[in-house]
Amino acid sequence: MSSTRRPDRPGSDLTAAVEQAAEGLVVLWGQAQQAVGTRVSPSQLQALTIVQHHGQINLNGLAVELDAMPSSASRLCDRLQAAGLLARTASPANRREVMLMLTRDGQRLLTEVSDTRRRDLEQVLQGMSAAGRQALLAGLAEFTASAENGTDTAPRKRRA
Repeated sequence: MSSTRRPDRPGSDLTAAVEQAAEGLVVLWGQAQQAVGTRVSPSQLQALTIVQHHGQINLNGLAVELDAMPSSASRLCDRLQAAGLLARTASPANRREVMLMLTRDGQRLLTEVSDTRRRDLEQVLQGMSAAGRQALLAGLAEFTASAENGTDTAPRKRRA
């Protein structure tokens, strides 16, 4: 077996390049949060994003999505509710179940963060050639399909 690495094999330079690109995206995400002057932590922003994705979700569902204890998720929601970003209501189907939903301010915050991310990404993409953007688009489509088809190491949860 040859020890020469090919760029299309896992563990190769391709893996390092994808990791480096992902790190760049993480930096852009953090800069977008800072640019809009958010008063929430990354975990709170993640919780808001999960609630947005579901429209409404109960506290236990949010805890599962966050991979957190329900008591920790509840305290996180206390802070978001106090900030006016999240509302709690009793479920119409089960009055003992607490449902979580975004307030207008919570939705506005997520829209601002998303708009800032998109503007920042657009600037980066404009620095690429048209052929590079097309190749990236095709590669990302395949990457997403592969991740969604699942390997044991593929991300399972939606993250902020």
